[in-house]
Amino acid sequence: MINVTKAEDCTSLQLTEFILDVLHRISVHQIFWFREVEKQLGSAKALQASDYVWQKLHNNVSDRINDFINAAGGTTKTLTDLPCEKQLQLLDNLAKYWLAQDGVWFQAVEFSEGMAQAKLCNDTTWKYFSPFEAQSVKKLLGLGEHPGLKGLELALNFRIYGRINVQSTHWDKDTLIFEMNDCRVQSARKRKGLADYPCKSAGIVEYSCFAKGIDEKIQTTCLGCPPDNHPEQWFCSWKFKI
Repeated sequence: MINVTKAEDCTSLQLTEFILDVLHRISVHQIFWFREVEKQLGSAKALQASDYVWQKLHNNVSDRINDFINAAGGTTKTLTDLPCEKQLQLLDNLAKYWLAQDGVWFQAVEFSEGMAQAKLCNDTTWKYFSPFEAQSVKKLLGLGEHPGLKGLELALNFRIYGRINVQSTHWDKDTLIFEMNDCRVQSARKRKGLADYPCKSAGIVEYSCFAKGIDEKIQTTCLGCPPDNHPEQWFCSWKFKI
């Protein structure tokens, strides 16, 4: 898949592999959340949080599956038989479900143990999930062991976040600049009149671990992330350099 730059460029077979890979990532992300809550709060609390997450998301996943079946014409097909636009719609539905389950895991801990404990579990979960996702994307795209900044630029488009947020990259000589122009979470808070969620601690873990997962030589610098002030054109921005 190295010859494509985004999912919309993929063939039906390539999209099938992407969909299956995202399903795998969603499953493992849940495992990391459960493991971290269990580590911080014990098995009983982790099971309680897991029950809370499923109760909250049961209808969410049901609706998304139904939406997809209806969009596909209500017929049973293999993934590779579906038109590419339907496969892309499924990818977007899966990405939205992934984001929902991530948020509900956070709430499960926050409502039980408070914001500080929820942020601790969240940040540490990203410590494990980001390098896992990086390795998944590297395999999906056939990037090789040390693809450098060009490989990272491509890989960022194939993160799950890449399906639900608006992001962009540009170059400053030998430095890659990444901007999250529209963040689904932060934009929702903005519409409700709420302040930005202070995600910098998680972001530092998330982006630095993802970049090193793509190529261990890459160094990450935060140019701005809430609670930092930021311009209207992005919510967070990151600099990557070898």
